[in-house]
Amino acid sequence: MSNILHEIVEHKRTEVRAAQQREPLDALKQRALDTPAPRNFFTALTRPKDTLRVIAEVKKASPSAGVIREDFDPVAIARAYEQNGAAAISCLTDERYFQGKLDYLTAIKSAVSLPVLRKDFIVDPYQVVEARAAGADAVLLIAECLTEPLLIDLLILATELKLSTLVEVHDLESLIQVRHHIGFPKAQYTLLGINNRNLKTMTTDLAHTTDVLHEVPDKSILVSESGIRTHEDIQQLAKHGVHRVLVGEHLMRQPDPGKALAELIG
Repeated sequence: MSNILHEIVEHKRTEVRAAQQREPLDALKQRALDTPAPRNFFTALTRPKDTLRVIAEVKKASPSAGVIREDFDPVAIARAYEQNGAAAISCLTDERYFQGKLDYLTAIKSAVSLPVLRKDFIVDPYQVVEARAAGADAVLLIAECLTEPLLIDLLILATELKLSTLVEVHDLESLIQVRHHIGFPKAQYTLLGINNRNLKTMTTDLAHTTDVLHEVPDKSILVSESGIRTHEDIQQLAKHGVHRVLVGEHLMRQPDPGKALAELIG
């Protein structure tokens, strides 16, 4: 685990403890179960088969890039994504490092008809229930942040709450460790994400996805993340049978994120 990732995870555990003091888990669970059933994030990303499906991300800042977008209106951006071909929306909810908010996700969910992914550093079951209560349809689970038993517990909990999961790995070792858990405990709930960002150097390389494809059991549920900037990048991935991508920083840096998404899709 890189130093920044370790720092984020430790801070996240502190955040969870504070949240549990404000709202105990039992009360949060009841609130979560009182929300409408989630939209099907998994189906939105895998149907039609072998067709480009984009998760378009709403993100104000990042530890590596600082503030990415000053004029930040998460709902307007999400609506523009929906109008320009996104299959789903990813919303950063981490406050300290990405200047996100869980309230942004709730507002986006009310404004669009697409499924919405909570993108955060989930290290505790409380956060999965919290995501459901906020209106999320899916949660990101970063393998490098989790022990194998905890990953399994979170997959079970998410499935019980009818949330899809995007299990993200950054390196080959993590991929080999988690790949046999994809589809557990039920099929058609979990997608596998390959993040092209090197956690040690924080640089991105699109070739990382294709370099590890030989260890991916099912490319139909594979999402390539980070470093995707052009329609040519999309075409290059498609040549290798990768048709699902998550794009954030490139779109957020453009004057018109919706138009940029349309151009990326081509």
